[in-house]
Amino acid sequence: MPDLTIAVPAPASHVPAPTKPVKSKPQKTSRFKVPGEGSSVGISVVTVVLLIVLWTAVTNLGLVKPLFLPTPQAVFQQFYEYLTGQANDKPLWQHFMASMLRVFSAFILACVTAIPLGIAMGMSRVVRGIFDPPLEFYRPLPPLAYLPLIIIWFGIDETPKVLLIFLSCFAPLALAARSGMRSASQEQINAAYSMGATYMQVIRHVILPSAMPDILIGMRIAIGFGWTTLVAAEMVAANLGLGQMVLNASNFLRTDIVIMGIIVIGVVAYLFDLLMRWVERKVVPWKGRM
Repeated sequence: MPDLTIAVPAPASHVPAPTKPVKSKPQKTSRFKVPGEGSSVGISVVTVVLLIVLWTAVTNLGLVKPLFLPTPQAVFQQFYEYLTGQANDKPLWQHFMASMLRVFSAFILACVTAIPLGIAMGMSRVVRGIFDPPLEFYRPLPPLAYLPLIIIWFGIDETPKVLLIFLSCFAPLALAARSGMRSASQEQINAAYSMGATYMQVIRHVILPSAMPDILIGMRIAIGFGWTTLVAAEMVAANLGLGQMVLNASNFLRTDIVIMGIIVIGVVAYLFDLLMRWVERKVVPWKGRM
């Protein structure tokens, strides 16, 4: 006979109850946002315009004597006269070229010497032990402190001027290169060795690319120190240069020429800083995106 048994389903009480879907809590996102460079350009322009308007109002209303703060019109008039050669001094382009030659000669010489030294300090504890004490000793010293000694040793020609700017650029470059050599992680170095890279290939393709952002920042800081030291360097028997123009005008209480020279020095330094930022974006585009 055929089997007539029927499978009986299990009682409903044994069926597991459907579970409610668990709603995931939304993750909290940080409200802090790092502003980009372009987001503050408008604010900077408005700030500069407001400062010029305030300067114009204060000086034209006679609230400050021209000896202490001349009007923007007087400063622009001196700029025009120096630019066109109508002033009782050398034309502005001669002062500008003399200062540019001194600053960039010292800066290039510092890059050629300080960056390799900083790399060597980051790679060798012996080199670091030899050069770290003198660098850390003279780095915080103001240039005017050792200017008389440089004059005694090297005279009053172009050598002490370039040397003073060179020393102000050298320490930040060397220390930035030394710090950058520690940027590469040990995992990256071990991975390069595991793929058969030699010691020099690891330095060239792993360590130096990791150090480039710090080196470029050191270059920006160094050129700023170079322009800061320019006036002190041109105190040494100079007859041309933006710093010499400012110092000579201060002796005759020509505040309008002094402010004009300060503005020219500041604008040139700012333009070079913008150039260094552009180079940084081109050379190390990965900076800040890791």
